[in-house]
Amino acid sequence: MISREDRIQTADPGEVIVSLAGLDQSTFLGWNDSNLKLLEKRFQGSLTVRGELMMLRGKGQDATEFSEVVLDLVDMLEQGLTVDEVAVNYVLGKRLDEKEETNSVDPMCDVLFHTTGSRKEVRAKTKGQREYIESIRNNDVVFAVGPAGTGKTYLAVVMAVDYLTKKLVDRIILVRPAVEAGEQLGFLPGDLQDKIDPYLRPLYDALADTVGLSRIQQYMSSGVIEAAPLAFMRGRTLNNAFVILDEAQNTTIGQMKMFLTRLGHQSKAVITGDITQVDLNEKENSGLILVQDVLAETEGVDFVELFQDDVVRHPLVRKIVDAFSKAEKSNSIKE
Repeated sequence: MISREDRIQTADPGEVIVSLAGLDQSTFLGWNDSNLKLLEKRFQGSLTVRGELMMLRGKGQDATEFSEVVLDLVDMLEQGLTVDEVAVNYVLGKRLDEKEETNSVDPMCDVLFHTTGSRKEVRAKTKGQREYIESIRNNDVVFAVGPAGTGKTYLAVVMAVDYLTKKLVDRIILVRPAVEAGEQLGFLPGDLQDKIDPYLRPLYDALADTVGLSRIQQYMSSGVIEAAPLAFMRGRTLNNAFVILDEAQNTTIGQMKMFLTRLGHQSKAVITGDITQVDLNEKENSGLILVQDVLAETEGVDFVELFQDDVVRHPLVRKIVDAFSKAEKSNSIKE
């Protein structure tokens, strides 16, 4: 591994050359050079990559100061961390905007979970996500409300697998209301599992990313992981379980009460949803909206709100969420 000092070459006071030797440049520069474009946008000078060299030219100490950003990202990549646009924005904020508060958290912070799926490690990427994780650890019932892409469902699944791995619970139960998103799908073919699978697919995707495809079927066959529609929860008592209710904005207040009263001994429940995407006929009756007033002062129950700044999907998703939010507030669109 090349040291930071050995990667730097200074041709003259206004020019710094950083060696990218030994790095996977496609990962370092980002898909379609997305990371490089972010760096170019923030650097007050010229930034060029030729072969294994990145050349920075600027006024005064600009090139020297900006080279620290590049070296921080090199360090992350060499440590096996993900160098994506979230990480680039964090390092830029840390190095260039230290006086401004940033919503991102250190990409080198403690690992939340080591996966056996497609990702090696999972970390909270924003302050909102970190608060969400801490809330799950400290409360038995947590409501997470926020727009698409903020990691509500994914982080809930990661925490559930973490609790299962540490033997803090015996099983994971994934629950979703079978409400269609504005489409009439008709009678789906197949048995019960075939019919509910489309509704539970986002939860399966998160599981696959966390424990791997090969282990999902094994867990489900043994009953360690169970996936079911909300209607099938009535009359049950869920002991020693980590229960996730996803898309909770599509529950009525009666369904929400029914679900919450299923919780048994040594169990934890995380309820996630986006109150801007209610698919019920009577949107004002969403249980996720009404329950906030009912349980606001209940000890052991916590409400976490995630915002546009917590969106960690494609960077365009944050812009789309923000645009729709502004349009809805100005009443320029109606569903």
